[in-house]
Amino acid sequence: MPLALLALAIGAFGIGTTEFVIMGLLPEVAGDFGVSIPTAGYLVTGYALGVVLGAPLMTVLGTKISRRRMLMLLMGLFIAGNLLSALAPAFEVMLIGRVVASLAHGAFFGIGSVVAADLVAPDKKAGAIAMMFTGLTVANVVGVPLGTLVGQSVGWRVTFGIVAALGVVGLAGIARLVPDVPRPEGVRLRNELAAFKNVQVLLAMAMTVLGFGGVFAAITYIAPMMTHVSGFADGSVTWLLVLFGLGMVGGNLVGGKYADRALMPLLYVSLGALAVVLALFTLTAHDKVLAAVSVFLIGALGFATVPPLQKRVLDQAHGAPTLASAVNIGAFNLGNALAAWLGGLVIAAGLGYTAPNWVGAALAGSALLLAFLSAALERRDSVPSVVVTGSVPAEHIAAGRR
Repeated sequence: MPLALLALAIGAFGIGTTEFVIMGLLPEVAGDFGVSIPTAGYLVTGYALGVVLGAPLMTVLGTKISRRRMLMLLMGLFIAGNLLSALAPAFEVMLIGRVVASLAHGAFFGIGSVVAADLVAPDKKAGAIAMMFTGLTVANVVGVPLGTLVGQSVGWRVTFGIVAALGVVGLAGIARLVPDVPRPEGVRLRNELAAFKNVQVLLAMAMTVLGFGGVFAAITYIAPMMTHVSGFADGSVTWLLVLFGLGMVGGNLVGGKYADRALMPLLYVSLGALAVVLALFTLTAHDKVLAAVSVFLIGALGFATVPPLQKRVLDQAHGAPTLASAVNIGAFNLGNALAAWLGGLVIAAGLGYTAPNWVGAALAGSALLLAFLSAALERRDSVPSVVVTGSVPAEHIAAGRR
């Protein structure tokens, strides 16, 4: 794999850390600014919405410059947002900093996916995409726990300062290692938007929303589920999230390996198994060992869908993949927000802390149905059309004369 993928992975590591570390630092941030925990939760919601909106916006703005330069500008935006968060004198300023940082998220992964795929041979594209996303998964194993520990020990501002420094390393790596390939000729906003007329592109994005939404329906409420249902101590939630992160790393690598060989079968297996594990999690959550295994499997099966879904979008939007790729990253975050909201509704309805698992199973099952639909439409469209006429074939006429 080219060294340029390492630079992209470092940038992804920083982005993954800043996205998820705030969840473990909400009490400290809320106490420092004198706001409630629900109010501090806007730092999570604001970031997710910023990704959804920023992905297409920043990608459109970047259609006029080379992809390497755009990646560098995005990392600069990421650095600025995290520095603003670290130095924020008021909660509102920190919220602005979070949104600024989030604007780089979707476009970075979207454009980065295209760049990663272009750096390798056609049969290694999904593996290259998975390599970049490894930075995001490793962030959940290393960056988020360490960032939480640092934030709780010496202050959350230090954590965001370190994340900004990671962005500087990623920026330098991109400037040094990513080739300065000229902007592809003929790339126009009209062409990029035309990709969204492709039903297969829309189906892939819908699978992204529902499939990854299934993961976050359960994981968003992992802390109360593990402490109130499984009986874990509060301090155990950190290593359970590390276990989830390890599953993400493994699933991402497996997904990248097999997506180049059997993309749709991989989606069938991963989405189907994810739906089953989430449904069973309502039962396994009552046992510590089984609960821990389930957390690992949810991370592994959920992220096994990321490389194939991202590659599916790139393949189907082959004429103008950049915007579609970035919007698909926004779809992941849209799924996160939707699933968290639905999970909160069932808990508020008094159905218990394991109820979001049923929501997740339903979402993952719906994504599996869309995968079958997508494959069926593709098979139908690949069947050559037969022209029926009233004429008699010439060879039959000749045979009749003989």
